[in-house]
Amino acid sequence: MTTEIHRDAWGVPHLSATDTAALARAQGLVTARDRSWQLEVERHRAQGTSASFLGPEAVAWDVFARRVRLDDTARRCFDRLTERHPETADWVRAYVDGVNEGLAEEGSHTPEFRRAGLAPGRWEPWTPLAVWLSTHILFAGFPAKLWRDRAARLLGPDAVGLFATDGPATAGSNGWLVAGTRTTTGQALIAGDPHRFIEEPGVYQQIRLACDEFDVVGIAVPGVPGIAHFGHTGAVAWAITNAMADYQDLYRERLRRTGAGVEALGPDGTWRRIARHTELVRVAGEKSVEVEILETDRGPIVAGGPEGLDDGTPLALALRYPPRVTEDLGFQALLPLLHARRVADVDAALDEWAEPVNVVQAADTEGGLLHRVAGRVPVRSAANGTRLVAAWEPGHEWTGWHPAPRAGLTDGIAVMANQRGLATPLGVEFAAPYRADRIRELLNGEDGRDGRNGKSGEDGEDGRGDEDGRDGRNGKSGEDGEDGRGDEDGKVIWSAPDMAAVHTDTRLASAEALLDHLAALDDPDGLTATAADLRERLLRWDRRMDADSRDAHAYAAVRGALVRRLAAHPAFAALTAPPAYPEVFLPWLALLPRIGFALEHLLRAEELYGIDRPALVREALEEAATALAAESALRWGDTHRLAPWRALPDPSYEGPALSGDHDCVLCTTSVPGWTDLAARGPAARYVWDLARREDSLWIVPHGASGRADSPHHHDQLPLWLRGELAPVVTDWTRLTKENDV
Repeated sequence: MTTEIHRDAWGVPHLSATDTAALARAQGLVTARDRSWQLEVERHRAQGTSASFLGPEAVAWDVFARRVRLDDTARRCFDRLTERHPETADWVRAYVDGVNEGLAEEGSHTPEFRRAGLAPGRWEPWTPLAVWLSTHILFAGFPAKLWRDRAARLLGPDAVGLFATDGPATAGSNGWLVAGTRTTTGQALIAGDPHRFIEEPGVYQQIRLACDEFDVVGIAVPGVPGIAHFGHTGAVAWAITNAMADYQDLYRERLRRTGAGVEALGPDGTWRRIARHTELVRVAGEKSVEVEILETDRGPIVAGGPEGLDDGTPLALALRYPPRVTEDLGFQALLPLLHARRVADVDAALDEWAEPVNVVQAADTEGGLLHRVAGRVPVRSAANGTRLVAAWEPGHEWTGWHPAPRAGLTDGIAVMANQRGLATPLGVEFAAPYRADRIRELLNGEDGRDGRNGKSGEDGEDGRGDEDGRDGRNGKSGEDGEDGRGDEDGKVIWSAPDMAAVHTDTRLASAEALLDHLAALDDPDGLTATAADLRERLLRWDRRMDADSRDAHAYAAVRGALVRRLAAHPAFAALTAPPAYPEVFLPWLALLPRIGFALEHLLRAEELYGIDRPALVREALEEAATALAAESALRWGDTHRLAPWRALPDPSYEGPALSGDHDCVLCTTSVPGWTDLAARGPAARYVWDLARREDSLWIVPHGASGRADSPHHHDQLPLWLRGELAPVVTDWTRLTKENDV
């Protein structure tokens, strides 16, 4: 059979071929046709060469990519893959052949190449592995150890717990699995949304891969073959969330220069010569930057060196991360995933997985369910997870790998939203539990609401419930099981379309800490009239961060004012000066975002370094009231707008209004006190239906194509903004054939 490319109404590619190699080539080809500029940018970022056309702003990343040895690690992993799993290595090569073929066709037609004065480069067989590493090297947030070390030194050890929370520089996700006992079809549903920095083109690619051996729909990573994270073979489906595991260590090294090179002091008290060479980072419009590349027995030096940091601080830090140690990313799991027919197949495939460490949920049509962690987490001293450890001291070596934790379902449901739970033994910091708790509440109907749009079905105000508490769609009660929403035990029963309302829930439970402080003001009569009115408004507010809500905007204004006051307080003065660490680590070290995302902990702590929190809350309320008086018509979506990352920025771009907030299920992350613009959010949404794959649903923020001249460049954005999902089409007769390849 000729390899064929078909498209659905949204431009999503559906590929068919006789064998896996031909299919991989087609996947690479169609990805290059749809995402040529994106692939070029990702290749350069993985190599540490992006400053050559993006200019000085990209230097910090390129220096980090060189020092951490991304491209070299990818080469080593590919060599090992070739040795141990030659079939998979050949499959990756076929994908790269397709990418190179597509880049040769499309590069000259893409305006970004002309704007950057760049011609498409050539992918090497290991480039997909380098792209994967580049995408995930900061996924586990190892720079947070720099923050914990700094906060403990300057504020004391209790500061680590006060500031322990998921922040804007950490990738997360929502994911939930509903067993067939809780669905209208009797088969499981898997749904969720990965939270990443929103980029344009998007970081995920909807695709279908079909050959004589399998037929899989899923959400792929452009530049990487197969479907690693979110897939549905028809018989089994799987999805992942970030496990928040700690599997990267930072070692303080003692280095010295000698006539022969550079030496490091090991835990046995011996100085050993380390690997050293220099590389040039070329910078568009400026002089090249020379980078010294050093690597000890622990790993590559990512900060400092024999002479210390740039400010003279005597420090050198080595990063130890599993792929550099084992020369294995786990790519050998990708082909078995595509061949999977049961959860046991997914389970066995993911035993081979390495990087990153994820929580996996899977279900099959035979009733099989899976909820486990996949990935490689080293066994070592607990101190390695909480601070910088001394390379010259014994006791910080890796001594093996943790077994993968597993769990069952509770009342037919499993929820993972980066909170403490299944992966707790493997991590240090986790997300606050609000998203996970809210998802479970909605799925169980525990808050007295319908669960599908967060509105109560008791008063009829939303057009779905009447005075009798009936559903409003078919006149049946959701408690007796007659309408397919409630079983005999009163549990809510779900269908695939219902899940969109869980995706888009905007209740912000973490607001309670600040609202409690507002309620507890000891002399509310002493407030100005505008501040008193604002206080009363917020105490009546429904806690929903809806784009059209004036109260949500008002809450954010008070929150931002309070965060800025806390960040400016003398108690935190030692943390305000930016440290001399490399620029790429600074998002984890900035005080204001740390306060913004730990605000609940800081407000609820029994004592906070002598800070008069009620006074600051009062001042913040007055500041916000004054500002809001001049802009009384502003709604949350007026300032909370999408701000996607582009390699070549467009200064005229103004993003659309967004609902949600960091701790909402609809997780659209801004930085309280700094900006309401959201750079991170749902990079995709999906619902996998095990009863009928064609009833599954998905969406991405922009569209299937990265080309601005394509009708499918932004055609999914209106649906994504409304919280709607597009259908997964599996009937070949409903597709449009593009061409044979």
